[in-house]
Amino acid sequence: MSKIEVNTVDVQCGSTLTLGSSGKTVTLATGASQSGFGRTGTVDWCTTAKTSPFTAVSGDGFFVNTSGGTITVTLPASPSAGDIVSIADLNGTFDTNAVTLNRNGSKIKGACNNLDLKDERMSATVIYSGAPQGWIAIDNANVCGATLKPQTYNVQYLVIAGGAGGASSNSGVGQGGGGAGGFRTIASKTFSVSAGDSIPVTIGAGGTGGTVATFPCGCGNNGSNSIFSTITSTGGGGGAVGFPGPSSPPQGNGLPGGSGGGGAKCTSSGSNGRPGGTGNTPPVSPSQGNNGGPGNNGPNSQNGGGGGGAGAVGQPGGSGATSGDGGVGSADTIFGSSPIASSYGVAPNPSNTSPGRYFAGGGGGGWSTTSDGGYGGGGGTPGVAGTANTGGGGGAGHTPSPYAAGGAGGSGIVVIRHATANGGSGGNATGTCGSDTIRVFTGSGTFTA
Repeated sequence: MSKIEVNTVDVQCGSTLTLGSSGKTVTLATGASQSGFGRTGTVDWCTTAKTSPFTAVSGDGFFVNTSGGTITVTLPASPSAGDIVSIADLNGTFDTNAVTLNRNGSKIKGACNNLDLKDERMSATVIYSGAPQGWIAIDNANVCGATLKPQTYNVQYLVIAGGAGGASSNSGVGQGGGGAGGFRTIASKTFSVSAGDSIPVTIGAGGTGGTVATFPCGCGNNGSNSIFSTITSTGGGGGAVGFPGPSSPPQGNGLPGGSGGGGAKCTSSGSNGRPGGTGNTPPVSPSQGNNGGPGNNGPNSQNGGGGGGAGAVGQPGGSGATSGDGGVGSADTIFGSSPIASSYGVAPNPSNTSPGRYFAGGGGGGWSTTSDGGYGGGGGTPGVAGTANTGGGGGAGHTPSPYAAGGAGGSGIVVIRHATANGGSGGNATGTCGSDTIRVFTGSGTFTA
């Protein structure tokens, strides 16, 4: 056999170069690679049967034995047009234990779904056509048992609503702190999403604090809801102002919400402290928040209650010159050891050994002394705003003169954690923790599963 060694074979005239002749076979040597021709639907078959999950290589065919159970075959990542993979049922068991072709980030037959091969003795060949359609079947005779399978996977979430504003100070008696935004989370990846779905994410704004200019109606305003898919966390309830406060809702009552706003006291004498707002409104399970603290109920003591937090009720207005502290927030470990963990929420204080970052603390109540916001982003008195992207309630204003406006509530946040291998996009910031990706939404946007 003669051998010709050249670097280039070109056409002498015209535009067609013919290799071989009719009835002959032109063979690419084993181990050699080709480019520029594209494939015609043939592959090199791997003769060792596959019995466990594996990642396919373009240009190869695979005998798959599923007699021991179902097998997932992951298609090549970042494929190029013309890449090709073949699968064959070696033992006639695909009808009992199917093979799932994992799309690995590319479409299959124009859809963001995996492909199940589930007919006995079937074979299937798929070729990558480009991004719009992705992998398409070219062996139509034997793919009748191939079905597009919606790819679903589970995520972990943290959904915090906007905190409420604290009430403004005035010449009356006592002001309530703003309630924290609703706190809803799922601690493990058990919430299902479908690959390819675009899921709107809404970040609730913090409620504005009561202003002296609007006196006598200087109540704090409720925070706004945060939403992810079917999960809604309710904005915190506004803190109440003391006499002469609004008639609706009842004078001096804290407002309901994810956590309730603090109550006020409506006169300078008598036992007429008003209740804090109701938390976990509307009710969900587990509870998304707690009640606000009532205004002081004793004579000659005029302090407002603190707003409720995700972890505890707001404290009542105390005797003498003691206003109610906001209820503490709750910790969440969704960030894990991600480098972005320290960028969001509130770090544990030295006396608290619980792990994770804290969110949704209530705002402190007001009168003649300062009070503390609930640990977890709640504002203190006088009129300190809740921390942004924590859902913390705003602190109440401070009396006596000069009177102070109530602090605004902190905006909410949505965090989504999923296995990196599942893909997905969206978020104002991202980080990784082990094999997971963490997506942080500090403003409204879209999570694409």
